[in-house]
Amino acid sequence: MEFTVEQIAFMLNGEIKGDKSLKVSQLAKIEEGTEGTISFLANLKYEQYLYTTKASAVIVDKSFEPKKAYSPTLILVENAYTAFTTLLQEYQKLIAGSKKGIEQPSFISEGSTLGGNHYVGAFAYIGNNVTIGENVKIYPHAYIGDNVKVGDNSTIYAGVKIYEGCIIGNHCTVHANAVIGADGFGFAPQSDGTYQTIPQLGNVVLEDHVSIGANTCIDRATMGSTVIRVGAKIDNLVQIAHNVEVGKNTVIAAQTGISGSSKVGENCMIGGQVGLAGHLQVANRTIITAQSGISKNIKKEGTVLSGSPAVENAENLRSHVLYRKLPAIEQRLREVENKLK
Repeated sequence: MEFTVEQIAFMLNGEIKGDKSLKVSQLAKIEEGTEGTISFLANLKYEQYLYTTKASAVIVDKSFEPKKAYSPTLILVENAYTAFTTLLQEYQKLIAGSKKGIEQPSFISEGSTLGGNHYVGAFAYIGNNVTIGENVKIYPHAYIGDNVKVGDNSTIYAGVKIYEGCIIGNHCTVHANAVIGADGFGFAPQSDGTYQTIPQLGNVVLEDHVSIGANTCIDRATMGSTVIRVGAKIDNLVQIAHNVEVGKNTVIAAQTGISGSSKVGENCMIGGQVGLAGHLQVANRTIITAQSGISKNIKKEGTVLSGSPAVENAENLRSHVLYRKLPAIEQRLREVENKLK
């Protein structure tokens, strides 16, 4: 599908510097751009490619000042990264829009309802008393358990398992093989050394505009709900335990694990392979760097933490400087000891 530069600029509320009649049909990275593609420049580390790219058009910030001659038409916007993201979203809608109807074989319980403009892929299973909103896409081999609710404009990708009673909000995306609502890890130790299973009677609630990565697991609450608040984005291979609450617009990178009943605040950023102990409180706007271990409450908003156990990032960096100097310090101590002898 082709669009003119003028049409794209109108969509992005941008200004054109160059030939507005050029046609583009594909998206590309700036260093790989060819005729008929459109790219973007948001990080100045890639500025060199603007002067060599063969892309027909490039989206740039209005504040950007080229240092050399260039060939593509420029679309000037307030934020090039955000604008290109918008373009990607629109392109994705065009691709996904071709998926409609119910493929066979699939199973949909008679007691369940589907909103208009839906798609249900082959071998999908939709249980009893399920409510599916408008414009929802459920890809092949997905399992939707009894009494689940899925809001409007949400996408459930192939192999996703949503256990009974869970709630998926509007504009949510759950990527392939994620498991929403499996039992929380609850076992009571007995006097004879065995463990008795504690029934997990709650559910999982994903509020609106939540994204869940592939192979991520979010456990149902023992009682009440495990809640992922509005706008949270969770990467692949993340484990979120029972009764956890993840705050609004918080982002969590891959291989992070959050233990039961911890509460993560709003607008937090959690790096890859972070571990949080159970029953903790994490303040709003906390940043936790990769491979950190959180063992106590974080009360101050906007704190940046690193290390395991985690401490404030500046303190951790100073400690690492000293750690690297330990061999030299040891040698100096030996020299001093020898002189004293």
